[in-house]
Amino acid sequence: MKEFVIRRYRPDQTPQDGRQTLLRIDDEGTVVQVDHQSEAVLGYEAGELVGQPVHRILASRQDDPFAPVNRHQIEGGQHILVTFRHREGFFFTAQLSLKQAIHDSDQAARATIALADASRVDPCLLKSAENLARFGLWELDITSNEMTWSEGIYQLLELRPGLDITPEQALFYCQAGQSRVRALFRRCMRTGQPFSLELNVLTARQKQCRMTLDGRALRKGGRIHRLVGTLVDRTAIMEQEKALDHCHRLLEATGQATPDLVAAVDTRLTLLHCNQAYASQFAQTFGKAPAAGDNLRELLREHPNERRLIERLWQRAFERGSFVVEMPLAHQNRELPIHEFHYQRLTSAQGDILGAVHVGRNTHTRISQSEAGDRIRRDPVTGLMNRREFLARLLRTLEQKTHRDSVDSLLYLDLDDFNRFNETAGSGTCDRYLRELAGNLGVRIRQRDALARLSGDTFVLLIENCPEPRARKIADDIRELVRGFVFEWQGSMLQTTVSGGLLVMEKEFPGDPEKLLTQAADLCHTAKTSGRNRIHTARAIASNIDENLIAQRLDQIREALDNDRLLLEYQALKPVASATWGDHIEILCRIPALRDGQSQLQPDQFLPVTERFDLAKRLDRQVIRQTLDWLSQHELLEPRIKYCGFNLSITSVLDDTFPDFLEGELANSPFSPEYFCLEIREEHATQYPDDVAILCDALHKIGCRVALEGAGASVESYSLAAKLPVDIIKLDRRMMEKLEEDPVQQVMVEALHRIAEAAGKTTVATHIESDHTLRRVRTLGIHFGQGSHLEDPRPLEDLTPGVIGLSSGHPGG
Repeated sequence: MKEFVIRRYRPDQTPQDGRQTLLRIDDEGTVVQVDHQSEAVLGYEAGELVGQPVHRILASRQDDPFAPVNRHQIEGGQHILVTFRHREGFFFTAQLSLKQAIHDSDQAARATIALADASRVDPCLLKSAENLARFGLWELDITSNEMTWSEGIYQLLELRPGLDITPEQALFYCQAGQSRVRALFRRCMRTGQPFSLELNVLTARQKQCRMTLDGRALRKGGRIHRLVGTLVDRTAIMEQEKALDHCHRLLEATGQATPDLVAAVDTRLTLLHCNQAYASQFAQTFGKAPAAGDNLRELLREHPNERRLIERLWQRAFERGSFVVEMPLAHQNRELPIHEFHYQRLTSAQGDILGAVHVGRNTHTRISQSEAGDRIRRDPVTGLMNRREFLARLLRTLEQKTHRDSVDSLLYLDLDDFNRFNETAGSGTCDRYLRELAGNLGVRIRQRDALARLSGDTFVLLIENCPEPRARKIADDIRELVRGFVFEWQGSMLQTTVSGGLLVMEKEFPGDPEKLLTQAADLCHTAKTSGRNRIHTARAIASNIDENLIAQRLDQIREALDNDRLLLEYQALKPVASATWGDHIEILCRIPALRDGQSQLQPDQFLPVTERFDLAKRLDRQVIRQTLDWLSQHELLEPRIKYCGFNLSITSVLDDTFPDFLEGELANSPFSPEYFCLEIREEHATQYPDDVAILCDALHKIGCRVALEGAGASVESYSLAAKLPVDIIKLDRRMMEKLEEDPVQQVMVEALHRIAEAAGKTTVATHIESDHTLRRVRTLGIHFGQGSHLEDPRPLEDLTPGVIGLSSGHPGG
């Protein structure tokens, strides 16, 4: 490569007077660099000539500076006269002299390294990325022979950023492979072939590291003009490999010294080690002899049910760290000995998960000694607790509840359409299905909880010391597990769903285990009759309440439903932030007395009974039907009623036919559908977000509005208020308690109101019981208020056209 000085020549001027430009040409006669004076001398801008052959600006071949005659004169230090072709097409004479000559093969030796210009990338973003991912960027400009590093490379080599260093000096940090690095750079510049090389690097502070050097060529106009790449720190991988090797040696020595089943896998379930005892038992069970390097998924490909169970066990070890489970190596083979498998997670010094190990100890002797007692406590098909043992466990839990502050739950599960399995696959296959399903359920539940098989296709789970939202999540996870479980056996594929009842037992809840189990079974029956593949949740009814009293309440409810004798009341919603014309009411329901001496039932007395005995959906429809009938008899109220709200139970929320029922009832009503609002509890929207969204769309299609009742009771409230397609947000009564005294509660209410308002929704503050609460609600900007301080519930008959008089004195309607 040569740098030439081109100076316009005129006989009547001195050499210093002419205009000049600097031109750099490589050994192949291609222009690689031109300074900014090129336009004044040659008529070309600098960028137009880069990459072009030098003959483009010469008048003829005789003017070529690389021609032998011209080259000898120039290299001898002489000036020569050359005829150039201007961009405009005319020719002119210029004086050509050599400024410096560089052999292309010597460029690397003269290259320098500088800190890369981070102005093209957000420096904070680049620095954070390099620090987190432990990498750096480099770039080599072939034209200027200048290399730049990002700050990340300086840090990887433990050098001060911007330190004056040459590429040759940088190569000293490579303990080996220096010649290989040079060769890869030369090949990439020549052919454009990318490269990647693992290097052992000794940093400036004598720290041993493993790094990967990557590079690729960038082309411009078909020519390579720049090399770019990365330097990535792979030291953590090297240390993991060392740790794995150490673990392998330790496991190998341990496995040879014990008759227990010892196996270790990495996070991809590839066997790192297995001792002879494990290999022999595995080969006897599955017909394949495992060895280090084999993948358990591949070994168990022909045993899909066992594969899924074993995958879950290992995954549980990765997540939990350690646990113990009793089972045979293959759950479907009841003749195999039972082993007590101890699982333990393997981690590196940095806490990274490398895999897990299990040790299986044969418990045949211990089981033999306790065989008689085990027959009494265990279900013979699944090995789970039987009904007798479960009730004893539940009784112990109830006795302890008086001494601890906790919430426990009972989850009653009944498989849907299980009887058809006996017809299609036989009882033997059904037993295998139940045994396999029980194993999967046992892996999924928490260790503190108790799972039992009560009879046939019925299971029950005691969820101890668990808040209700978490218990609902556990119940839904189990429902999804059963729905996705496919059992394959001798050509038969069995798959079904499950219905369940989740009975929540509040703090210090006394009770009879049998009665609680009956309540949970009633909830499960409600779920089945409501469509199956769902979980119904309700609070437990205290067992100290006489079953005869519950039977009396049940008769009282049924009599009111059968004869359309529900007692309907309304409570007004009053505007708080600004005046609003018209009546806004919520319909409330009471159950009348059946005979003399009885009292009417309040919601907390009859709602648990309706949920238990599958009457909630019927009650919802009767309230709506009876309200619409009454309104139809008072058509003069039509201009006044602007909002009429109804509460929906979970059975109505999940009932696909409810929108059709409502549309049919409103078709004969003189009141517009937009006046009516269906209120859905937040706990139901949290548990069944998709079903609630579908119901909201269906109700909006009819023309009705939807309200989210009890908002603020959980952390999901803010997301639901923003995204759920509802029109009204009714704040939970617990948010109103001590609102004027608690600044944190005020912030939460204001945040929920602002989110709802931004989403175009109306807010209602419930349970306003004092003037202080009302003032605080008004200050926060809530739209409507409801509570005894504003207006107590009143019989629906009191809402008549004659209640309101006109200011003109005329009787109004």
